[in-house]
Amino acid sequence: MIDAVTVERYGLPGHLRSVPDEIDAVGLPVTGVLPPELTGRYVRNGPNALPGQSTGLFQAGPGMLHGVRLREGRAEWYRNRWVRTGAFHGRPFVGPAGIDRTAVSANTHVVHHADRIFALVEVGLPYEVTPDLGTVGPCDFGGRLTTAMTAHPKRDPATGELHFFGYGMFPPYLTYHRLDAKGELVHSREVAVAAGTMMHDFAITEHYALWLDLPVTFRLEPAGRGGMPYGWDEGHGARLGLMRRDVPDAPVHWFEIEPCFVFHVGNAYEDDSGRVVLDAVRYSPEEFTSLWSLLTRSGALTGAGAVAGRALLHRWTLDPATGGVTEEALDSQEVEFPTLDDERIGRRARYLYTVTGTDPRSVGRCAIVKYDLVSGTADRHDLDADTVIGEAVFVASGDGRRGEDDGWLVSVTTRRDGSASRLIVLDAADLPAGPVAAVELPRAVPTGFHGSWFPDPGPT
Repeated sequence: MIDAVTVERYGLPGHLRSVPDEIDAVGLPVTGVLPPELTGRYVRNGPNALPGQSTGLFQAGPGMLHGVRLREGRAEWYRNRWVRTGAFHGRPFVGPAGIDRTAVSANTHVVHHADRIFALVEVGLPYEVTPDLGTVGPCDFGGRLTTAMTAHPKRDPATGELHFFGYGMFPPYLTYHRLDAKGELVHSREVAVAAGTMMHDFAITEHYALWLDLPVTFRLEPAGRGGMPYGWDEGHGARLGLMRRDVPDAPVHWFEIEPCFVFHVGNAYEDDSGRVVLDAVRYSPEEFTSLWSLLTRSGALTGAGAVAGRALLHRWTLDPATGGVTEEALDSQEVEFPTLDDERIGRRARYLYTVTGTDPRSVGRCAIVKYDLVSGTADRHDLDADTVIGEAVFVASGDGRRGEDDGWLVSVTTRRDGSASRLIVLDAADLPAGPVAAVELPRAVPTGFHGSWFPDPGPT
């Protein structure tokens, strides 16, 4: 069991230690049989300190992309590359001229939209990268993006539009943005909130954007000391906001909820009666403050990257007609990093995939947990005690799918001592059966944050 004192005394555990260089490897060994329809690239982002440098906080390190190229049952290559941002080259985020939104870590997520790939972190501009993980540079969409961009944009599967937001420490505190399917920034608007809150994620439905205005607000004092500039604010309150995204400048309908915090949303949808259902991973005030105390100490970390604690899958049901809201826990086991079939984003989805056992204070094994939100049951794949797993990304099996879970879950596992890593592939319809294939990676990949699957056809 790893706590902050252990970290500070002995350093990062092996599965989180940064790698010192960039490498390329080809013809990777495969155990089992890779599904031939898995032809594309899996790319995952996470912090990785430069050799001889320390950022003080593990989660603030420069972004590094790790990619594996699969083609027709073969694992053709692995490579890793730092995202060469302004911060990578030594420029400060805050200088005499103010905030430099290109001087960021770009270490949280990597997404694809309109034939472009972006490395993301929520405090600055996105950085475009190539399919081979080289850095192109910062992107402000022709000068139209003047705020930061969230690391968790949402693509509407019906329209192909990409919805996202930027939050700030100073006004405007929250700004909503929309890219069309061609990648043009076509709409931006400020959303009125009372303070600068840490809004890591949000949700969309067919007609709404759903905001999480929760009681973690900007703090100037720790920011001045180089620490995390946010903290729990007992007086801020907690509320969820519904905003029609198909009506320009539509008002936000706010729903007061019990104080809590959410790092990651699972999904949201509109039910047959017009209510909006949100599933997300909820931290109680006590669990969040315990976690935040751990994270904001120098070198502090968690087993799956930057999130741990007794976080439970939770559901809120919002009724725009009555203004009522109900809340319920969907499970009693701690989970994080919820994912789903991207074609179900904003629509009713039966399955949600999470990871558990990654809290460094936990003695349990890591596992992937699949929730059936219709039957209320859960399946899981447990790893051995010496292995840590990251977020599991769903990849649909292709044309002729038999069901919503007809596809694969892809994730990177790393030995706790940092001695080896594998890319594993599981049948999403049968997690207990274990991996159908595993790709042996040429080095240990530090456990990081979020990743994506970029299917062919595309650049080679």
